[in-house]
Amino acid sequence: MKIYKFLFLLSIFASCAAAAQNAKVDKDDGVKVGKSSALRNLVPAESLEKQASQQYLQLTQKAAAQKALAPENYPQLQRLRGIAGRIIPYATRFNPRAKDWKWEVNLIGSNQINAFCMPGGKIAFYTGILTQLQLTDDEAAMVMGHEIAHALREHAREQAGKNALTKAGAIGLSIATGGKYDGLVSSGANLLSLSYSRSDETDADLVGLDLAARAGYDPRAGISLWKKMSAANKGAPPQWLSTHPSGPSRIKEIEKHLKEALPLYERAEKPAPWKAPVAAAK
Repeated sequence: MKIYKFLFLLSIFASCAAAAQNAKVDKDDGVKVGKSSALRNLVPAESLEKQASQQYLQLTQKAAAQKALAPENYPQLQRLRGIAGRIIPYATRFNPRAKDWKWEVNLIGSNQINAFCMPGGKIAFYTGILTQLQLTDDEAAMVMGHEIAHALREHAREQAGKNALTKAGAIGLSIATGGKYDGLVSSGANLLSLSYSRSDETDADLVGLDLAARAGYDPRAGISLWKKMSAANKGAPPQWLSTHPSGPSRIKEIEKHLKEALPLYERAEKPAPWKAPVAAAK
């Protein structure tokens, strides 16, 4: 194991110990979120996590072959791993299985304004989201918390369950009608997926807000983050046809829950601000 990965895992272990020591606070404190969908139970978590791990490995190997995978000592990668190391100790609050995940954080060179966390804790950021949005540490933590929240709340597993259920229903209707309404069934399934996806995005925003605040990052950065996102996504489709809620609606939802997130931030230990290394003089 390379030294930087070892240090990353060691920092998570130390942070977990600190988080456990501070776990005397009310378990009902923090941002209020609903229960995870029961539809996720239609798909085994282990099989989805194994599939995600394989896909993540393929992605990072392809990026490495294209010389687009950030090396272990790359400053922005170390910055992201530092943020993850502060957030991950609070993950089990939302999913007990997270304590056994083999967490990974990687940075891929691409202009895409994107980041994700796959089932099982496989995180990737694209350099575009850092450079084009000029993310502060607090804003990067909001992105990180949001993506980790998708994995913790098992939204991919939930979506797989919906797809399985929709497919079973479509097959049943097709058999019953001789295929007469197949096109209608397909369209309806797509619209249902879009609706649920917007719900998942809002859920991830709120869980991410809670996680980042507990880790010592200012939850008000969620507002500046989505203002930047809205400015960068001019010409995006209207909310009712998008899998993501519009920027203004996300900001409104975050503002509504700041009164729950700010006390977490105020009592959290604050991280030292990250500073880009100064280039050596030639």
